[in-house]
Amino acid sequence: MMTDAELRLLSPRTYLLAMPAILPRYTVDDLDSFPDDGNRYELLDGRLLVTPAPMPPHEFVVLRIREALTAYLGRAAMVFTHGAVQVRPRNHLEPDLLVLPATVRVARSWGEMRGFWLAVEVSGLGSRVYDRDYKHAGYHALGVTEVWRADLRDRCIEVSRLDRPGVMTIRDRLEWRAPGFPTGLSIELQEVFAGIEHDD
Repeated sequence: MMTDAELRLLSPRTYLLAMPAILPRYTVDDLDSFPDDGNRYELLDGRLLVTPAPMPPHEFVVLRIREALTAYLGRAAMVFTHGAVQVRPRNHLEPDLLVLPATVRVARSWGEMRGFWLAVEVSGLGSRVYDRDYKHAGYHALGVTEVWRADLRDRCIEVSRLDRPGVMTIRDRLEWRAPGFPTGLSIELQEVFAGIEHDD
């Protein structure tokens, strides 16, 4: 045993330990307890994603894309503006547009429905980080075949597919062929974003 060893006193900063941030995990059932305040509350693997209520530029772009999809798909598919991709207990995503083939059985809840062809997100300032960094992979993990993210600031649409790695950025014309369709859809992005003011 050492009886004459000197113990050096260190500054308080030296004793600080880095503690991992413990973020709560939520379930689909927990969403019922959140306030009806206009924000969108979603879950991805139990992590809560909160985005603000959409502004007019967002809604105009959603409307234009929906009109193009509806005209192309006719009665062969359904285009929802208030749908959800839900896999209990910890996943619930609400795209701006959700496309399902008309052959899908309409169940009592979104959690019972599968076979989504397409999910479309329109990203403004309040949602672009979540939409860009998390939702492409999140939707594919939940079985959605294709995902589009329309960016109001950059005036482009990012496209990803379940069967193809990576994300492709489209700036002029978006081409898409629905499963089983003999012809494809062509959307001019200049028309989609015409007259739209983005939030910086």
